[in-house]
Amino acid sequence: MSLPVDAFSCSLDSADYPLSSLTVMVKILHLSDIHLGSGFSHGRINPETGLNSRFEDFVTTLGRCIDCAIAEPVDLVLFGGDAFPDATPPPIVQEAFAAQFRRLVDAEIPTVLLVGNHDQHSQGAGGASLCIYRTLGVPGFVVGDRLATHCIQTRSGAIQIMTLPWLTRSTLLTRPDTEGLSLAEVNQLLIDRLRVAMEGEIRRLDPTLPTVLLAHLMTDTATFGAERFLAVGKGFTVPMALLTRPCFDYVALGHVHRHQVLSEQPLVVYPGSIERVDFSEEDETKGFVLVEVERGRAEMVFCPLPVRRFCTIRIDLSKVEEPLPVLLQAIQAEGIADAVVRLIYQVRSDQLEQIENSVLHQALAAAHTYSIHAELVSQQSRPRLPELGTGYKIDPLQALRTYLANQPQLADIAEDMVQTAEALLADDMGEWQFGTERPIERPLELGDPEPDQASQLRLL
Repeated sequence: MSLPVDAFSCSLDSADYPLSSLTVMVKILHLSDIHLGSGFSHGRINPETGLNSRFEDFVTTLGRCIDCAIAEPVDLVLFGGDAFPDATPPPIVQEAFAAQFRRLVDAEIPTVLLVGNHDQHSQGAGGASLCIYRTLGVPGFVVGDRLATHCIQTRSGAIQIMTLPWLTRSTLLTRPDTEGLSLAEVNQLLIDRLRVAMEGEIRRLDPTLPTVLLAHLMTDTATFGAERFLAVGKGFTVPMALLTRPCFDYVALGHVHRHQVLSEQPLVVYPGSIERVDFSEEDETKGFVLVEVERGRAEMVFCPLPVRRFCTIRIDLSKVEEPLPVLLQAIQAEGIADAVVRLIYQVRSDQLEQIENSVLHQALAAAHTYSIHAELVSQQSRPRLPELGTGYKIDPLQALRTYLANQPQLADIAEDMVQTAEALLADDMGEWQFGTERPIERPLELGDPEPDQASQLRLL
């Protein structure tokens, strides 16, 4: 593997370790958060296979990751957790996952499968979906469902992997431990217990071997992605100080779907998810990480994957006279071919008849799938005319002229209405003035003369 000059790297003082250990360099492919079986609502049925197209997208993307691991070739594959949306995936989803990872067995590439929060059944109380690979004794597969250190012999030499799966409160605490404690106190107790457990594991490490911490967790410096909506249960946030220990040459993380490098010494990395789960990940680049690890140093490069594009078209039509042409122009300008599209437009209720749904569906036909969301703009939330806003004092005649100026359909009778209003205000038609009590009108009876225009206006 040839890493670019701008690849992230971290180095520890090599004087602290025997020189002989620096000759062991292990190539690793680090991926995480596959979520195979997610996002079906954004797909369609493939008539040739009968499968959801988004399921096929996820399988294809996972296949590209395995292709790279075999073609490189890497010495080790680390999976950071969350293989499926939940712990009981349908058989066809399990089969697709197993078929791809079986290729690593055939290529004799050792693999560590870490248990994430979505892989656990009933918050960790009912086992994990990935444990079947340990039960079957799949050659070269290690399942990380507990805090433990695994020494793995690769083609390039030995490396030790400390696994830290998704931890729940019940994993570290009992009910008596938490009685009478606030949530903040419980979280602090969890961190203290985890620190003690990790310290015990760290003391058993071989200081001459390259060491990787593989963990599925949320750190206190990471930026959230879609996992905030997908999480089946709330865990706790782990301080970065627990991870950035000199004993670790590389910290391989899972759980957060946005790729990010949190530290360069040691190198702490979320590779992110390999596919977009929903529109919250619309602008995120998806991929995996290739890493070279030796004792005291690690270098990595992020490898983007060509995943299907998600596209949101959002437009406010409430201020335009002809909304449909403007909407069609916005769709055409976006370039929606083969994308998962979400069209959101705002309209007034009186504009709805101008939006022809058949025309919209035709314009969006090039998309892989699409959804249309119309949002009505309330006319009561703002005054019709800025000049007539709440608390604005204006002369009655001026108010009428302002209203008529914004009603082109009344242009033919506008002048007559103004003259009539002037006559009314001048008391030409009665004994009352504007702002005083109005006299009681007698209802029209049969035989009365037809009222003139001024009378009609007064009766209204």
